Amino acid sequence: MFRGKKYQDSAKLVDKAKLYDPAEGLNVVVQTAKAKFDETIEAHFRLGVDSRHADQQVRGAVVLPHGTGKKVRVLVFAKGAKADEAEAAGADYVGAEDLVAKIQGENWFEFDVIVATPDMMGLVGRLGKVLGPKGLMPNPKAGTVTMDVKKAIDDLKAGKIEYRLDKTNIIHCVIGKASFGPEKLGENYTTLYDAIVKAKPASAKGQYIKSIVVTSTMGPGVRFKG
Repeated sequence: MFRGKKYQDSAKLVDKAKLYDPAEGLNVVVQTAKAKFDETIEAHFRLGVDSRHADQQVRGAVVLPHGTGKKVRVLVFAKGAKADEAEAAGADYVGAEDLVAKIQGENWFEFDVIVATPDMMGLVGRLGKVLGPKGLMPNPKAGTVTMDVKKAIDDLKAGKIEYRLDKTNIIHCVIGKASFGPEKLGENYTTLYDAIVKAKPASAKGQYIKSIVVTSTMGPGVRFKG
C-alpha cells in the first residue's frame, strides 16, 4: 500500500518493536501528527473477551477531563417540562414525533448523540433500525436514557464519551486533538483506560487487555503497554 511522504516520515519516529509507556507514546503520537489540520487522536483497545456473549460485553461512558476537542450536537427526545429543561441546558435539538418523522423521512442525522427520557423510548424504538447500526441508540448504561436530561447534556458537552466493544472485540475511542499536547491527552487516556479496566466482566478469563494502539488521523499506530 502506497503511503505519502508525511506518513513515511512519521513512521520513522515510531519504534514498531516497542511497547511505549503512555507519556512517551503520546509524545510520539503528537509528533507524528503532521497534517495541516488539527488531527484527532484515537485509542484502540483489543480485549480478551468475546462480544458474542452477553456476559462479556464491555460498555459504558466516561467524561474525559479535557473533552474531545469536538463540538457535540445533542438531540433530546422529551416532552413538556423535560423538553423545556433540555432547551435550557443547551440541547441542539429537542422534540418527539416531529424528530422521528424528520429522521425517517429526510434521512436526517445532523447530531452526534441522542438523549431520551425513559417514557420516550417506545417512540425512539421505531428508529432502532437506523440508529442501531450508527451506534446512536440511547442507552441507560451510557447515561443517555435518563430523567436528568440537564446532567446528561452537561456531561456530553463537557466531553463525555461512550466506549463499547465492536464485533472484533476492539474498543475505539477519541481521546482528543493533537493540539492538546501529550499532557492533556495523557490525562484523557488514563481516564478512559481506568474506566475500561473497571468495566472488566466477571466472566472474562485470561489476559483482559491484549493490545493498545494509539494513532493520529493520518499517522501510524503507536503500541502502548497494557
